[in-house]
Amino acid sequence: MNYASPTYVEETRIGFRFLATHTWQHHVLRVAIEDLKRLIGEPLPQGGTLLDAGCGQGKSFRLLREAFRPQRLVGLDADPHSLALARAEAGREGIAAELVAGDCARIELPDAGVDIVFCHQTFHHLVEQERALAEFWRVLRPGGWLLFAESTRAYIDTWVIRWFFRHPMHVQKSADEYLAMLRAQGFAFGDANVSLPYLWWSRASDFGLLERWGIRKPPPPGRREETLVNVAARKPEAA
Repeated sequence: MNYASPTYVEETRIGFRFLATHTWQHHVLRVAIEDLKRLIGEPLPQGGTLLDAGCGQGKSFRLLREAFRPQRLVGLDADPHSLALARAEAGREGIAAELVAGDCARIELPDAGVDIVFCHQTFHHLVEQERALAEFWRVLRPGGWLLFAESTRAYIDTWVIRWFFRHPMHVQKSADEYLAMLRAQGFAFGDANVSLPYLWWSRASDFGLLERWGIRKPPPPGRREETLVNVAARKPEAA
């Protein structure tokens, strides 16, 4: 298959099928968007242009429309098969999404024309992470939001994920390293704009079963290796 990124790492069959499931849409995407809304605070940004960077099969489109009511929704992905499914998803939901085959490290959109970049579980798939983040910065208008939700190296490097999914392992980062990368690019956010979810599906080896059964106590924040990081960051108005 001809991917729109020369560094694209092809997903496994089981991974591709998982991204079409109710579990993915309801327990992963929906939960992340709800958390990002909380991190933004009130009022939520409404209207304008929203770029879904790494939109996959379009399961985010309805959730993003309900949350942010964008006037223009652009879905970018390097995989043409995913985009075909995203187009069908947009049609089912009655959403006029613009779908673009492209690379997050080389986004074919003008400078400062996007109000929100939504990057959910995409960044750990990217080899050229610094270039992609610079592109997010470029296309965002001053005052625009980057909604960043990622799995960390501590999760991606577990045997379960290595067994069922495929990722470029040499670029994986910790939560602190992702936060430092966002700040180095110039994005502004405080403690109130960051969360470190400890969701059942992200817990190493047993998906939190021993904790739910009371056999093992969950590690307290600050003493656990974080598996997820969500950030609502802004490009400063003066940028």
